[in-house]
Amino acid sequence: MFPLNDGGMVTGLLCGFLFGFVLENAGFGSPCKLTAQFSLRDWSVFKVMFTAIVVAAAGLWLLQLAGVMKADSVFVPTALLAAAAIGGVMVGAGFAVGGYCPGTSVVGLFSGRIDAMFFLVGLLLGTFAFAGLYGPAIEAVMAAWEVQGGDTFTDAWGVAPAVMIAILVAALVGVFYAGSWFERRSRGPVTAEQAVAGASAET
Repeated sequence: MFPLNDGGMVTGLLCGFLFGFVLENAGFGSPCKLTAQFSLRDWSVFKVMFTAIVVAAAGLWLLQLAGVMKADSVFVPTALLAAAAIGGVMVGAGFAVGGYCPGTSVVGLFSGRIDAMFFLVGLLLGTFAFAGLYGPAIEAVMAAWEVQGGDTFTDAWGVAPAVMIAILVAALVGVFYAGSWFERRSRGPVTAEQAVAGASAET
C-alpha cells in the first residue's frame, strides 16, 4: 500500500522514476518537441498534461465520494495569485528559451542530453539565488492577491466539484480540438505525393 514508508520518500522516488520513464518514451525529453508547443505546431505536451490534470481531479473527487479518501488529505497550497502569475511567466519564459521544464530537464539529463545538464545547473543556481535574495520585499510581492475565501474553486467561489470537473472536461475537449486544428495548419496542405506515400505506408 502507498505510501511505502511514513515519509513517503520511497513512494515519491518510485512515482518520479515511472513519470520520467513515461516522459522519455513519449518524446517529452526532447527540447525540440517541447518548444514546438510555444509555436503552436505540436500540442502533445499540453494535451498529455491537461489530460493528466483532468483525470487526477476526477479521480480524487470520485475517491472522496466513495469515502476512500478524506477531502483534507491532499495538500493544496495557498492561492496566491501574484506568485502564481509571476512564477508562471518566469517558468514559461525559461521553458521557451531553454526547451525544458524542471521535470523534463532531469529526464533529458538521464537520457544523455548535454543541454539538459546546463539547463538543470542554471535552474539550481537560480533557485539558490532566489532563496538567498528572498526578503521582505520579495515576500510582499509573492503574498499579494491572496484568495481569502479558500485555496480551491469550491472553497473560494462555491463552485460545486461536479461543475468544476465538467468545466475541465469541456476545456480538455476544446484543447484537443484547437490543438488538432493548429497542428494541421502547421503541416500545410497534403500534396498528392504525400497522400500516395501515406496510403502505401498503411498497406
